Amino acid sequence: MAKGKKKQPKRYLFEEVLTFLKHNDGKAFNYKQLGAAMEIDNQSDRFALLETLEELKHQGFVIETDIGKYQAKESKTYQTGTIDFTTSGTAYVIISAEQPDVFIPQYKTKDALHGDLVKVNVFNNYGRGKAEGEVVEVIKRSKTKFVGTIQINPKFAFVVSDYSKIHVDFFVPLADINGAKNGQKVVVELTEWRRGDKNPNAKVIEVLGNAGEHETEIHAIMAEFGLPMVFAPEVEAAAKKLATDITPEEIAKRRDFRDITTFTIDPVDAKDFDDALSLQKLENGNWEVGVHIADVTHYLKPHTILDDEAVSRATSVYLVDRCVPMLPEVLSNFACSLRPHEEKYCFSAVFELDDNAQIQNQWFGKTVIYSDHRFAYEEVQTIIETGEGPYKDEIFTLDRLAKILRAERTSKGSIFFDKAEVKFQLDDAGAPTGVYFKTQKDAHKLIEDFMLLANRKVAEFLGKKPKEDNQNNRSKKGDKSDKNADAVVYRIHDVPKDEKLMELNNFVERFGYSVAVGNKMKTAQSINKLLQDVKNKKEQSMIELLAVRSMPKAIYTTKNAGHYGLGFEYYTHFTSPIRRYPDVMVHRLLEAKLNHTHYLKADELELLCKHSSEMEKLASDAERASIKYKQVEYLEDKIGQEFEGVISGVTEWGIFVEIIENKCEGRVSMRDMKDDQYVFDEDNYRVVGRRTGRIYTLGDKVTIKVRRADLVKKQLDFEFVSGVPSTKEVEIRNPKRYKKRR
Repeated sequence: MAKGKKKQPKRYLFEEVLTFLKHNDGKAFNYKQLGAAMEIDNQSDRFALLETLEELKHQGFVIETDIGKYQAKESKTYQTGTIDFTTSGTAYVIISAEQPDVFIPQYKTKDALHGDLVKVNVFNNYGRGKAEGEVVEVIKRSKTKFVGTIQINPKFAFVVSDYSKIHVDFFVPLADINGAKNGQKVVVELTEWRRGDKNPNAKVIEVLGNAGEHETEIHAIMAEFGLPMVFAPEVEAAAKKLATDITPEEIAKRRDFRDITTFTIDPVDAKDFDDALSLQKLENGNWEVGVHIADVTHYLKPHTILDDEAVSRATSVYLVDRCVPMLPEVLSNFACSLRPHEEKYCFSAVFELDDNAQIQNQWFGKTVIYSDHRFAYEEVQTIIETGEGPYKDEIFTLDRLAKILRAERTSKGSIFFDKAEVKFQLDDAGAPTGVYFKTQKDAHKLIEDFMLLANRKVAEFLGKKPKEDNQNNRSKKGDKSDKNADAVVYRIHDVPKDEKLMELNNFVERFGYSVAVGNKMKTAQSINKLLQDVKNKKEQSMIELLAVRSMPKAIYTTKNAGHYGLGFEYYTHFTSPIRRYPDVMVHRLLEAKLNHTHYLKADELELLCKHSSEMEKLASDAERASIKYKQVEYLEDKIGQEFEGVISGVTEWGIFVEIIENKCEGRVSMRDMKDDQYVFDEDNYRVVGRRTGRIYTLGDKVTIKVRRADLVKKQLDFEFVSGVPSTKEVEIRNPKRYKKRR
């Protein structure tokens, strides 16, 4: 070592010593005690240890409490949050919406698994300015059952998880493989994760079948997301015992719509019809439109086994080939379903509209209806376009009124994201034979506009207080029981954060567009204009994607913040109680208000709202997983074929491309791009070639070839064939690089 040059301590020793001292917070050690505890037994490493302690003291991470005795500086900050792993094994802990996520290095995740509630020690990343931490305790497992492929060796077995965010394999003793064969899909249950063990121990509790088979893979997705295959026998039995007859005694308690023209409009393959529309012209020339919703709460009573099951499921889940229903078939497809030519009980929102679709009167209450016809969307669309078909006059009138309602909410800030929904044509074995897209046409929008009207007006009726009531209730501000009595279940969509909108604006400005920031109405109008202006442009897919990403997620809550995306001050979900539990709660709240009774307290409703929001996200993730599986299966026999695509995502590890003709998305790995060394430019959603200056940007059109379709991993790998978007002289001095969470 040159004279006067200070020897730098080894980085691994730096972090190991600091971690040890932090775990022994409040205790002081000299270098010999530390060496013994850390099993450092040679003089060279002890000298390095002493240098490390001095460097830690110099940087302010430890203090010298006595001569030669060191302890961690009291800066330990414990917080709790949900851990979100990346596919590389590092993780982030999500503390709250207001606080930045805490980065957790791979070697500091302890025994946490994706989704667990964990306690973390948060500290700055050794002066690098980023919030970093380490997991010190798993407070609650998000799940203990996992799906994967079993690999059996002569003395033991391992199960490799299907989910890329589960970063460890599960060790399974041969005595616990439950008859599974090598390579099969299984469900394992975590039994223990002993301190110091690299892998958790587990046992096989269910064998799903051979990997790659349709039923096995769909059941694997259901098991991964905790979706039940069937209803428990006692739940089915309770449903079958329900009295489902329409009785004169019950009809007498309800408003009778059986003689008024009523019909349903649903997808062609729908089995549960939970909404219907009625229409009649009144003597004063106005139109009475009835939005009739299946009266699920007539059968589903609180604190019964059926209600408990509905609470647990919270939502129906629509996988690529099946529905996992919230309610047993007796209710969802028969008793509650508004099937044609049958009398049914409903909970209705009835509106008197003038010719300009302005509400003159409204009424909410229990009804009985008779559905005269069951329309598919396609039939109604044909009537709208050709002017011919059954109930054409009613369809024309409803379509005209709906278009006025739509124009009105557009003028008040409602944002329209028109994204095609991918659907697969399946053969009898469940294999995909083709792809088609569901797009929103006038028939879909007709139904949507009247459902939105009902949802908005029910929310206003439940939540909006008359001015005189506000004055009378001022003295009761601190009355908790009064607050509970007024609790409402809302569907809210908060205002996007200014920084998100600024990011969007900064990006779209490069293409000559703009997004207003700072004013709710102007922002909404500018986003709608943006979405219209980019139609059929090269940058359409990219800008639509970024606009969606700039928006917060909609949730259920008792704390009203309005629905920004729709431009409504009050909004709830009332129209789908067969498939959404929040709608069931809203029906009960509405009935309670009409009858001057109470349903649940605010804190009880809030817990149910939180659970429903979580289950909605889980359902969405499961649905996406099933679509992804079918996309991989669909391209499995198309290896080597070329397709036109659009770059849909850019990360440090690769470029994601969505094929235009079938919406299948795959990745071009950065390590497979041999023509140059590419740098990830996160701020500009692109990668840039160091030597050639070649740029691949979000939204660029490219031609790809299918390299691999991995059914087990549900992963598509592509390679570029042509269509390099641009080659420029690009100056790359300090490219911003960090690993995107995936």
